Parts: sequence; structure tokens; C-alpha cells
Amino acid sequence: MIPERLTRLRAEMAKRNIAIYVVPTADFHESEYVGEYFKARKYMTGFTGSAGTAVITMTEAGLWTDARYFLQAGKQLEGSTVTLYKMGEEGVPTVTEYIEKTLKEGEVIGFDGRVINDGLGNRFAEIAKAKNGSLYVEEDLVDLIWEDRPNLPAEPVWILEEKYAGESTKSKLERVRAKMEEKKATIHLLSSLYDIAWLLNVRGNDINYVPVVLSFLALTKDTCIWFVQEKVLTEELRAYLDENKITTRPYESFYDYVGNLSKGEVVLLNKNVVNYRVCHSIPEGVSVVNEVDPTVLMKSIKNEIQVANIRKAHEKDAVAVIKFMYWLKNNIGKIPMTEISASDYLEEMRKEQDGYLELSFDTICGYAAHGAIMHYAATPETDIPLAPEGFLLVDSGGHYYEGTTDITRTFALGPLTDEMKADFTRVCRSNINLAATKFLHGCSGLNLDVVAREPFWEVGLDFKHGTGHGVGYILNVHEGPNGFRYKQTPDRSEGAILEEGMVTTDEPGIYIEGKYGIRTESELVCRNGEKNEFGQFMYFENVTYVPIDLDAIEPSLMTETERKRLNDYHAMVYKTMAPYFEGEILEFLKEYTRAI
Repeated sequence: MIPERLTRLRAEMAKRNIAIYVVPTADFHESEYVGEYFKARKYMTGFTGSAGTAVITMTEAGLWTDARYFLQAGKQLEGSTVTLYKMGEEGVPTVTEYIEKTLKEGEVIGFDGRVINDGLGNRFAEIAKAKNGSLYVEEDLVDLIWEDRPNLPAEPVWILEEKYAGESTKSKLERVRAKMEEKKATIHLLSSLYDIAWLLNVRGNDINYVPVVLSFLALTKDTCIWFVQEKVLTEELRAYLDENKITTRPYESFYDYVGNLSKGEVVLLNKNVVNYRVCHSIPEGVSVVNEVDPTVLMKSIKNEIQVANIRKAHEKDAVAVIKFMYWLKNNIGKIPMTEISASDYLEEMRKEQDGYLELSFDTICGYAAHGAIMHYAATPETDIPLAPEGFLLVDSGGHYYEGTTDITRTFALGPLTDEMKADFTRVCRSNINLAATKFLHGCSGLNLDVVAREPFWEVGLDFKHGTGHGVGYILNVHEGPNGFRYKQTPDRSEGAILEEGMVTTDEPGIYIEGKYGIRTESELVCRNGEKNEFGQFMYFENVTYVPIDLDAIEPSLMTETERKRLNDYHAMVYKTMAPYFEGEILEFLKEYTRAI
């Protein structure tokens, strides 16, 4: 199937003299996850992970993805004729390095100009120019061969009330316009679906698990134009937009709008987000201020209403996960369970919670060796039974009106080896030590990640993913610009100073291929602490209220300080969650939050 699709694509490439064709995992808005219509890279390679880039030449095809997906991609690419390039590994070229080396004199690089951002597109242009070649960006070649391609998504749109958002759209527009004035910009072009949804206080369902609306936005001092599909505009939504002085135009007319901007306008946009075709539609005589969208930092700093709501969301979510943990521990080995049935049970527990909307991502429920596949998603073909032994890793979350959750807990289903307990305890130490860190304002996650990595680095271990990411408010569960990682990479913008109100996950892990995986993840809200002559000190408030499985902890491998930190965390969990339970499950909670 994949070889046949590659043959058909190469035939289209040959008609246009294209030597290299690039197929990213992207929509027209640089979204991390994409709707079914945009899964061209999956169609061309068979790899289903959320991140990756395919590069196709007339004789070769390659798939570049990161360490989260090495095991999954390796399996899914078998027999496809597509070669796996493990990003970040020693000796592995980047996509641009591969293209630069492979492109011959006078040859053409092709891609759909709507699904590659201007920054990357310009890099390809430089490579082509150096070889006296050119770009071909006018067509989506995959569309020509994808006969049963799904329709462009156009799901219902709903308004996020101010009691949840904590700030009106009017106020947000005023703040963005003030930033435009600082930059001397007359027009702000916004294409990030997360930022548009945040700015307009609207949510949709055009991407699974990410409640956004397929759209573009143009903001001036006096106008706000939302380029959106007409079919999603209800009377209620039109009235809301009128009230906020927001006009609408057809989604596809955005390119014409940009192409007709007047000479002398100053456009604020982010070339690493806005697509190549948009940027190359801007007429001569229009100036461009290329900077991160002001909304990126604004939406990452949750206001006090949101923070209060987020605590409520996590309490509801903890009810679901604690019920799941109780069910799992009491029924393993007694009733049939598989990865999928366990995941389904957890989802049912979430659905029981008031204000629940949907999952915030596809649940990762990996038993034994599957737990070592960082972004494993069970399918009917891979689903395996759970047994009363070893580890079950469950990474899951939900969207509630009060916010978005992301939690990982690894559960001991029965007897563990000393090695397994040592690894679990190391991950726990990492998690609780980072959560307990106090620091001066001005630090970023780049500064603090060493706290989480130290228990691993002290014995020559590591984990090949970031320690944490920002979390959106009923938006993308992965949200910049904050995060925890020890080095900055070109494709990541998570080096922001940690500000009060930012929510960041804390999720170290250990992955032993062929055996098991362990990850413990909680969400931390950055808070202002003491301010003195040395500056403003900061700390983290842990808003994840679920026990860390004490059946897998070896207390002798923890320092006295670490044991106290775990005990304090569990005391907080019990105090917060006990009012939700009674009887046997309350006793269960007490047992799993006991002091060690």
C-alpha cells in the first residue's frame, strides 16, 4: 500500500520536475496535532505518531521523528520502503541537512506552501538557490493521489464564558492592540488556532482532543476580522461577535486579504508559525515585524480565576483516577482486563464528572514492554491482557469547563523486582524534587531541569523527552512558551522565564526497551513566594491530587528530605480528596497516602 502510494506521488513529482518533496505533520496553522484531513504524512508513510516529517525523492523515502516515537515508527515502517531517521541521534542528518546533501544542481524542492511555516520554507529556498534550483509550492501533490481524503473539518463552535476564561475578549483585544502599538504594527496576522481561540474566547472541535476552530485572524487598531468557515456561524455566535465588534469573512479568503494589503502597512506576525504561502502573499511595500505573537505569553499566564478553576478541574480528574486506581488494584487477576478495557474504564470515570468535555489527548495505557514506548496507543492489534505482575503506565487527561488535565501514574499490578522498584523510586525522586524547587524570578525551565535530571545523571541514566511542557486552558495540552528541558532545540520554544500563573507538567521517566516503562507526571502552577533584598522568589503549587503508587517505592533509596517531600505531597492529596470519598475507597486512599 505505502510503496504504491509513493510510486503514484513520484509520478506527480516527475510531471513537475520535482526532485524532493516534503510532507510534514502539519495543517495550515502549524498545529501540533492535526485533523484527519491534514494527515498526509501518515497517508504517505503509514506512521501514525503525532510528530514527523516525510521526505520523498525519486528513489528514496525517509521519515524523521523524535525519540518518543523511535520504537513505534520502527515497527510501523517495516515493509514500507520508508527509512527511519532518528532525530537527535549521533550521525543522523536533520531534514534540511539531508535535503542539502541530496539536492543536485538545478533541481526543485516541492511542498504545499500552506503546511510549512515561512521560516522553514525560506530555509528550503536558500538550499535550492545555492544549487541554482527552485521551489514548487503551488500544489498539494498528496491531494492529487488521496482519493478518499476526509473533508476539511468544520465542527460546531461554542463560546467560553468569562466565569471560566477569567477575562473578556474585549480586554484581550485591548491588550494585544497595546502590544501592536509598542511594535508600531498596523496589522497583526494571527494563524495559530490556539491563540485565536484564546483571544476570542471560543472553542470548537476541528482537531481531536484540541477544542479549536479552523480559522485565521487579522487585527488592526479599529477592526478585528475572523476568517472562518461560514457553516460554523450560529445566530448566537454572530451576536457574540457583533457585540465584540468582530466581523467575519470566508476562511479561504485570507490569502486574498493578505495579498491586497496597502503599501505602507506594518504587519506583525510570527514567521515560524504563519505558513509560507501567507507570507509570500504579502505585497511589496508592506513591512513585516517578525516576532512571537503577543498572545503566546498572555495565554500561558493563567489568571486567578483560571487557577482557581484549574484546581477544581484537577479535583474532579483525581476523583476519576483514584476510582480507576482502586478498581485496578482490587480487580487485577480477578476479572479480565486489557490495555484498552482499562483505558475505557478510566474514560468512563471521567465522563461521570460534572463539567467534563472530552479527553485532552489519546490515552497512553501501556502494560509491561508497551510502557517503554513513550507515546504508545493501544489498538485492537496491539492490545494485550493485564496480569497481576509488573507495571501499567497510564498517561491521560481531560478537558473540563474548569481547565485541562494531564497526569501520568505508573501502577504496580503485582510483584516487582528490586530493579523495578529502584527505577520507580528514582522517577519519584525526580518528580518530587522538581516540584519542591524554589527559585528566583528570571529562571526558566532550562535552568531548573537539572533538578529533575540529577537522580538520573548521578548514575549515568537519562530520559529522551522534555521533563515538562506548558498546559493550555481547554486548548492544546502542550502549550509554550514554558517547559522543563535542559537544552534548547530549534524546533522548541520552551525557554520562557517562569511567571506566576504558568502551568507546567513535571514528568520524568525511565524506559527499558522490551521490559517496562515508568513515568510520573503532575501539573505545577508557578506562584510568587517571598520577595526580599535578593529578589522575587518563586515556587510551585502541585495541583495533581492522585497518589504515587507506594507499592513500588523503596524508601531506603530516598533521602530523609525526599521521604518528607513525598509524605507532604500525599498528606495534601488526602486532605484535598478525602471529602469526595467514603467507606472502602476512602480507606484505600488513606492507605495509599500513608507516611513512609
